[in-house]
Amino acid sequence: MYIHSTGRFTKIALQLLFGLSLFGIQQGYAQRSTSHSPYSQFGLGQMRNDLLPQTRAMGGISTGVRYLTGLPTLNIANPASYSGLNRTVLEAGMYGNFTQLSRDNLSDHTADFAFGHIAIGIPLQKYGGFSFGLLPFSDVGYSSKNVESIDDLVYEKQIFGEGGINKAYIGYGVSPVKGLSIGANAGFLFGNLYDITQVKFLSDLSAYPAELKETRNIRGLTVDYGLQYSKSISRKYNLTLGYTGTLNNKINAKPSRFITISENNFDEDYIAPPLDTISTGTFATRKIQLPLKHNVGFTLSKGYNWLVGADFNYADWSKFEVQEGQNKLEKSYGFAIGGQIKPDPTSVRYWNQVDYRLGFRYNQTPVVYRNQRINDMAISVGIGLPLPETNFGRTFSQINISAELGQQGSLNNNLVRERYININFGFTINDSWFIRRSLD
Repeated sequence: MYIHSTGRFTKIALQLLFGLSLFGIQQGYAQRSTSHSPYSQFGLGQMRNDLLPQTRAMGGISTGVRYLTGLPTLNIANPASYSGLNRTVLEAGMYGNFTQLSRDNLSDHTADFAFGHIAIGIPLQKYGGFSFGLLPFSDVGYSSKNVESIDDLVYEKQIFGEGGINKAYIGYGVSPVKGLSIGANAGFLFGNLYDITQVKFLSDLSAYPAELKETRNIRGLTVDYGLQYSKSISRKYNLTLGYTGTLNNKINAKPSRFITISENNFDEDYIAPPLDTISTGTFATRKIQLPLKHNVGFTLSKGYNWLVGADFNYADWSKFEVQEGQNKLEKSYGFAIGGQIKPDPTSVRYWNQVDYRLGFRYNQTPVVYRNQRINDMAISVGIGLPLPETNFGRTFSQINISAELGQQGSLNNNLVRERYININFGFTINDSWFIRRSLD
């Protein structure tokens, strides 16, 4: 007699992940932003990339990542890796951000947490593997305030942005010949980006404060693809070469505009409700050209013991249609290096079986502000904490934590220097689904 089983632990985990997915969808529609960067006002905001905590901890290397600690891993950034899956992989996580913004002798600190990702990878044996999930694509979060005047009329002008874009994806990877894998992801982008201008009159109570809220409703399909070639070297090492790219993706942006007035109040903690809507407008949908991206990378690993790798990336933002009054975006370049080590996979000591990760990345972003190219660099660290195996060794899980300590921009040319700590927390379950067990 035979029965099919997914394991009690996995069923509990599935319920947990289902709850997280509902939370993630709710967060997606709420468009909560975790960005507090002044540079997120350009383009589509701060790009989040398709990275999980495991690869973020290694500087963001992903193009050549196929195995971690000798086992296939779910790597959304390169769908060719799906063909190597031999167990069902469930991933879910949260994201946090701590930011210090400095300009001249002034500083400000912010912090936020939000939904990070949920993804599932399922092996199809000789037919490859596929994956689907939901994760952030980009987010916007900036703010500035100035006091200005027209003749004797003094007013306070505040400009800020918020919102984000999410990505739901499904992907497939297959290995047509030994060592070579190909794959592709189809994604659906959705979300709202808000740019808001508020004007408050400081000395004239008869003048109503006004607010201009411009919304970009984003919708569209994207396709990215990847290749990997993996080869064993002298039975001890494994080398994986990778490449990923995007098609000529175009998405839709439907802009709208609302102008409202509200009650005049000098209490900064009081949010006055709108008294009247002065003007509304919805404009024709326009096409947005996403950047054409190319990434190449490699990893070299020794079984369960260690892995090192590097990535090189390029993205052409020059055809992106910027908003009125903003500088044209440029081409961006970057690289990342990183790796991980497990001290002793055969040890009975717990901390010898933990994965320790380290990395570095540098990006010349596409943003040029006040004739200064904005660069972004970060050191990353992380750990993978294994949990006890269950279901007779068929189910094993890991908690993955990563931290990026970085800086974007500088104090030169009256710019804003952004120093940040990005925290990513992930929970990984590897399980063999639908195992046939014999019963006496």
